[in-house]
Amino acid sequence: MTLKETIAAMRRRLVPIYGEGEAKAMIRLIFHSLKDWNVTDMIIHEGDEVSEYIREKILQILSRLEKEEPIQYILGEAYFYGMNLKVDRSTLIPRPETEELVDMIVKRNRCRNDLNVLDIGTGSGAIAIALSRYLPFSKVTAMDISKEALAVARENAIRLKAKINFINEDIFSWMPGKNSFDIIVSNPPYIDDSEKLLMERNVLDYEPHSALFVPDDNPLIFYSRIIEISLSALSDRGEIYFEINPRHCDELVSLLHHEGFRDIECHKDMYGKNRFISALKG
Repeated sequence: MTLKETIAAMRRRLVPIYGEGEAKAMIRLIFHSLKDWNVTDMIIHEGDEVSEYIREKILQILSRLEKEEPIQYILGEAYFYGMNLKVDRSTLIPRPETEELVDMIVKRNRCRNDLNVLDIGTGSGAIAIALSRYLPFSKVTAMDISKEALAVARENAIRLKAKINFINEDIFSWMPGKNSFDIIVSNPPYIDDSEKLLMERNVLDYEPHSALFVPDDNPLIFYSRIIEISLSALSDRGEIYFEINPRHCDELVSLLHHEGFRDIECHKDMYGKNRFISALKG
């Protein structure tokens, strides 16, 4: 079977589930992972016979995709802010929206040197590693309660040559030193339990629920604690950045005001939703 015929067979299985555009993107990712080919390589080799080994690998991947397992977990990698990161089921898959959060922090601080940065709930290390690479001479600390996630994050940092101080802590019992950080950033769990009914199967069945969901009766539980930490741990005029659930934007703004933060801003994501908040320590 030639590559052209193989791709046609893959499309027949994937398009009914994912649609034409997503199926095409998946096929590109599969061949990039298996053969390190780009689109041009695929065109050049479309008449070549596909080896039995590659055909078997493709069939295994297709079988998992038909169960709606995220392709990032199947291939073991996700693209984020110009980096290929290792991911597994102990970590969330980094989202394009979170790239916007990183971009905001980088653009606002790219002319500042020697910043001390804390990423709370680092997961795969996506935010921490990106900031370490793009904020000049920054010192980045990344914490997570999950030892498994930290193992993935450390591996990503080593491979991408990012110097990160990783710590395994529970934010509800941990307190860093006073005035330790110039920037604190977090993309904590923020999806209400009641929103599970609206979630796609590929998220509910595969991504770690502890990194996604919060109780309906206390949706700001992580934000409240991070703000408490920040009041002590941020330096004067230190900055705090959050990725948020749009439905709780107003509540979070009010909480930050109440705790004395200023220059509080809500920022919309690429879809026009209130997805980020930034603020200065008062």
